[in-house]
Amino acid sequence: MHTNIDIFKIETNHVVPARGKVLISEPFLCDHVFGRSVILLVDHTHDGTMGLVMNKPLPVCLDDILEGFHCRENIPVYKGGPLSMDTLFYLHTLDGIEGALPIDRDFYLNGDFEAIKAYIMQGHPIKGKIRFFLGYSGWEHKQLCREIHENTWLVGKENTASLMDEEASDQLWKKALCKLGGKYEIWSRFPQIPTFN
Repeated sequence: MHTNIDIFKIETNHVVPARGKVLISEPFLCDHVFGRSVILLVDHTHDGTMGLVMNKPLPVCLDDILEGFHCRENIPVYKGGPLSMDTLFYLHTLDGIEGALPIDRDFYLNGDFEAIKAYIMQGHPIKGKIRFFLGYSGWEHKQLCREIHENTWLVGKENTASLMDEEASDQLWKKALCKLGGKYEIWSRFPQIPTFN
């Protein structure tokens, strides 16, 4: 019986990164920040690339990090990446927030934080509408393209609803890889640290 050994060869899917696309880490990347991560690209230019890790929750809530802010519900905070860990970033689907950067249709980064706080304090729904992150992930010009060429990342596309669904964030890496189909779907079942029996 002939087995196609190529399905075990980790290689990029040759999709060009761009704002609104996601990076999906290759299955054996054992980095504690980026292993099994899905990163939303919020900017990708000649000056460099910025993204937020979507599936690494921190053991804190928004109330823990914002002085004098008390919300009725515990709002989770995620580790957006290793850079500027003292800076809060937020993704949202709220139209009309001044200064917000459009990522995709009806999907934004940051903007007037007082308007975001007012929205929360007025008791509006947060789940599926706003997500918070400490820190971000960044690459210098050509650094990300080099890492993609080295097969560290696959480039995919996720819809806003799946990126904003915090309850499914622990399955986001596997689902994003499965959506690429073929051997990528097979990779999603690989253990992160292969062991040999």
